[in-house]
Amino acid sequence: MEIQQLLARYAVCITRGDLDGVLGVFTPDGTYSAFGDSYGLDEFPALVAAAPKGLFLTGTPAVDLSGDTATGTQPLCFVDHATHDLRIGYYTDTYVRTDEGWRLRTRAMTFIRRSGAHDSGRPHAYQRPGT
Repeated sequence: MEIQQLLARYAVCITRGDLDGVLGVFTPDGTYSAFGDSYGLDEFPALVAAAPKGLFLTGTPAVDLSGDTATGTQPLCFVDHATHDLRIGYYTDTYVRTDEGWRLRTRAMTFIRRSGAHDSGRPHAYQRPGT
């Protein structure tokens, strides 16, 4: 239940544009992977700023616990606020129990395309500043 609440906070905070809330669900060394690359929390503000805004609808995660660590997969349907276009896919996560409770250590996005292909996104959908 604690992990489900952690992931609910992620979805609500990113939907509301609450960057501090989003960062708070990760461990300090946490990473987010998409677009063919992995990003540390220091890069998350630029990633969020560049991303389309809208509603992040997430499903109940499938979680495998192993003591104070866990892995999981959570389905996602993103609805763009301006066009109501949909993006679907799933997150593949690792979690760790900290003194503050469960936190995401890694979160990797996989998009599901109309063709049925599953991929991490177009490499040029986001470019790091200065690259």
